[in-house]
Amino acid sequence: MGLVAEYQIDCDALPLTEVATTIPDAILTLDLQFNHGDRPRFLVTIQGGSQSSIETAFSDAFDVGAWTLVGQAEETFRYQVRPALSFEEQLGDSLEDVAGLEALATADAIIERIEVLPSGWRQTGWFANRDTFGEFSSFWQQNADFQLLRLTRDGDSEPPGDGLTDQQYEALRIAYELGYFEIPRRASLEEVAAELGISASSVSERLRRAETELIEETVAPTWPSLPR
Repeated sequence: MGLVAEYQIDCDALPLTEVATTIPDAILTLDLQFNHGDRPRFLVTIQGGSQSSIETAFSDAFDVGAWTLVGQAEETFRYQVRPALSFEEQLGDSLEDVAGLEALATADAIIERIEVLPSGWRQTGWFANRDTFGEFSSFWQQNADFQLLRLTRDGDSEPPGDGLTDQQYEALRIAYELGYFEIPRRASLEEVAAELGISASSVSERLRRAETELIEETVAPTWPSLPR
């Protein structure tokens, strides 16, 4: 089953971060247009900010070659932007494996949304399986700061953790409220069991299964696969 992931890549060498820094109150998103030679152009949508401030930011940005205003609706502007730099020129000093980045373009994934921030990119993407997302996240963990914000299965409308049973959810909630997970612990396994009205061994099993489920849905897909 596929995965839908929202994550943030903190790498200020990524395209258009300088523009986002110059107009911090604007929301800047982009799509890649791959039908323009080896270096895709950007279709940039900017909500907020004046046309003059946006175009001044484009003029001053080191990685923007030329731009064309292709549409406007009230305070939303859409531009086609031609990058001034190749991938190597843009990212070569910040990423150790630029060739690996280009290889990600052929992965079984669809990047649905890219929001440009002063610190990097926040993206939402669809990934065919855990291995695909694992390769993607491993690359960025090795080359930049990578933060997973949300991970759900394809078709799920609930956030991570929806795979917990009602009993597992209740055990986690009671254990947390009693202070079982605090350091040092404020409650013992026996006290959690007494609150739930079950044995300590049953509580221990529910907590372990709940923790395993949460790990599998959140952090586990971001780890590189173990060598076989």
